Amino acid sequence: MNCYGPLAGFYDRLTSDVDYSRFADRYEAAFREDGGEFHLLLDLCCGTGSMSLELSQRGYEIIAVDASEEMLMQAREKCAGLPVSPLFLHQDAAELDLYGTVDAAFCTLEGVNYLSPEKLRKLLSRLYLFIRPGGLFLFDLRSPAYLQQLDGDTFVDDDDRVFCLWRADFDREINALVYGMDLFSRQRSGLWRRSREEHVEYAHSIDFLAELFASKGFSDFSAVEEEDRLFLQCRRSSDAS
Repeated sequence: MNCYGPLAGFYDRLTSDVDYSRFADRYEAAFREDGGEFHLLLDLCCGTGSMSLELSQRGYEIIAVDASEEMLMQAREKCAGLPVSPLFLHQDAAELDLYGTVDAAFCTLEGVNYLSPEKLRKLLSRLYLFIRPGGLFLFDLRSPAYLQQLDGDTFVDDDDRVFCLWRADFDREINALVYGMDLFSRQRSGLWRRSREEHVEYAHSIDFLAELFASKGFSDFSAVEEEDRLFLQCRRSSDAS
């Protein structure tokens, strides 16, 4: 069962409280602190393109990648009016393949949690190829403690067009939060259509990430926790071990 299929058309409605400008401010602060040149950026797991839009409007060139065709359709439509639209690519993160290097990559709203340890290792090998030496990778994720505390909880999101019900269960065998999502969308006829998705978010510890990133050629690994979210940053080193 795929995720971000039927949900794609309603994702922005259900996440209208997300302040993407704050994420962009954080990224730009990291760029200023680094002092290097940051012009071409990679939006990894770009979703409906909200961060691509925000940073494009701030003058950056964006390459945006996502594994969901439905989310990319939303992103292309959202960014269609820009003077220079991002380049959108339909790719799995672990199979990332670009034509050259970028100055930095970012992954917003816990996209890294959606990657299993095996896929994360593959992603870092690919990022090492496509982030310039000294470039940055910035991302956020939910901590293992946060994901574990959701075990058994049920959540509801709704408005006049969509009703979303999901239940979270922590699977200790795979060390991940698995949640089945039932999506009811109102049709023009007035009837409701039911769709279902399954999402899996892996519980990556800071120690695991720090060791993994170092082994894949990334240095200056740091993490800051704010409001139940971890913000992480690292640098692509000059050579990998």
